[in-house]
Amino acid sequence: MSKRMDTGRPRDVDDYIAGFEEPKQDFLRRLRDLSRANAPTATEGLKWGNPAYFLDTILFVFAGYSEHANFAFTPSTKEAFAERLSGFDTGKGTIKLYYDREIPVDLLAEMIAYRIREFEVDGVKWM
Repeated sequence: MSKRMDTGRPRDVDDYIAGFEEPKQDFLRRLRDLSRANAPTATEGLKWGNPAYFLDTILFVFAGYSEHANFAFTPSTKEAFAERLSGFDTGKGTIKLYYDREIPVDLLAEMIAYRIREFEVDGVKWM
């Protein structure tokens, strides 16, 4: 039985991912694994109903949708990688990751490292 039966909303990241059908679940699990591996000291939880990773502030968030997932950073992190993101659909701080394409693991790992440094060294909080 899903943990969301009583509220209609996921209670944790496992429940969030379980709310999607395969192969979207696998894609989101890989985003989770990437997030945990590259931000091992961050706390994992849900913010606005989506998986989020935070220290004293939100570092980044990902979310699943019907045709793609979004990975969201601060606009300043996204801007620092603007040239490398030119082939992606992006928003203010988001990158669309389509389920039928490879996850840009190295790029996202670099962006996570940048975001952590941006917070720890420069004190940049969430938007």
